[in-house]
Amino acid sequence: MDELISIIVPVYNAERHLAETIACVRAQTCREWELLLVEDGSADGSLAEIRRCMEETGDPRIRLICQPSNMGAARARNRGLAEARGRYIAYLDADDLWVPEKLEKELRFLRARNAAFVFTGYEFADGQGRGTGKVVRVPETLSYRQALSNTTIFTSTVMFDTGKIKRSLLEMPTVKSEDTALWFRVLRSGYTAWGLDENLVRYRRWGNTLSANKLEALRRIWHLYRDCEGLSLPRSAWHFVFWAVRAVKRRI
Repeated sequence: MDELISIIVPVYNAERHLAETIACVRAQTCREWELLLVEDGSADGSLAEIRRCMEETGDPRIRLICQPSNMGAARARNRGLAEARGRYIAYLDADDLWVPEKLEKELRFLRARNAAFVFTGYEFADGQGRGTGKVVRVPETLSYRQALSNTTIFTSTVMFDTGKIKRSLLEMPTVKSEDTALWFRVLRSGYTAWGLDENLVRYRRWGNTLSANKLEALRRIWHLYRDCEGLSLPRSAWHFVFWAVRAVKRRI
């Protein structure tokens, strides 16, 4: 289906945000989409909430896919990718939100650039989904070398055109920071990521986990450089310093 956008949402213990997230997809000005909610063995009421929303909306574009157990975000997204019917693949995390024009503007941008891989700007939001005013700007393009030091690509902003890039290349590695690992692999394969510098996404941040998340992010990016990308120690350190500086600037 050449016009259809498949939106893949891994769902794990996201009961309290699902209705709002589903509503932001249904509010899109672009109407040619399918929403694949991949329920990943949640321990809360996520599955029941998805079924309630599906029944309440009666929207046939919403599809429920159930994993047999909690298998992690990478495998959940890969399951969604395997069952996606659309030419275009977009990712959305279960607690993030899109502005109504997100898909329309991003698809127009992708086509205008004749691109396979695009991403957009975004805004940090509080736990209630309210924008904080802190907007992350994105560069016009990112190559593999540039992305190693500048991982401004945020998962809920991304769109791929599988008419230009093989689906097999989009399967997320089952490592920590699987999304960044995927961007690196796609860019290393010779593709360029095009950035639409508009604030089209709200990214929830949880104040009580920020310090732990920062330390974990440092460990994960170092692991990607050394173990996944196979970079030398000096080169890893070089990119790590620039990545850390930019990461701090995005959050202050």
